[in-house]
Amino acid sequence: MDRLGSRCPLPGYPRSSVLICLLILTASLLTYPLIRTLSLQLHSAVTGSFVSGTYSIVFVNCPNEQIARDIASCACGEAQEQLQGIGISSMFSVAVLGKKLAASVNILPEASSLYFWNGEIEEATEILLLMKTKTSKVHMLSSYVRCF
Repeated sequence: MDRLGSRCPLPGYPRSSVLICLLILTASLLTYPLIRTLSLQLHSAVTGSFVSGTYSIVFVNCPNEQIARDIASCACGEAQEQLQGIGISSMFSVAVLGKKLAASVNILPEASSLYFWNGEIEEATEILLLMKTKTSKVHMLSSYVRCF
């Protein structure tokens, strides 16, 4: 009788294995966001790429404010003609914001830029665009901007 009692739990008391399973399940559910974040960071570090669905900021230097506004809103019909003239699909012939390639575009004021060009230090004024977008859209956004 002693052997039978040691294998069967007393009525009303859950088995220790059930408690352990519930504890593991609860711990897994509570730590899921942390584990997911760490695994995405590890994936990015190992592969050198970004995981689609995360967010990115794209910086674009423009020679003047009008070009910056054209890229952001594509109000200029001339820019659309240029895009069609070089055979770019209509997907890129609409505005960054209109096509939802970026959630927002900040046009930062004129700034002085210093850079090396042909072995000499050059200085120019530029307008900086700061575009907030999903990482999955960075390729389309950069293709669009390069058309200008």
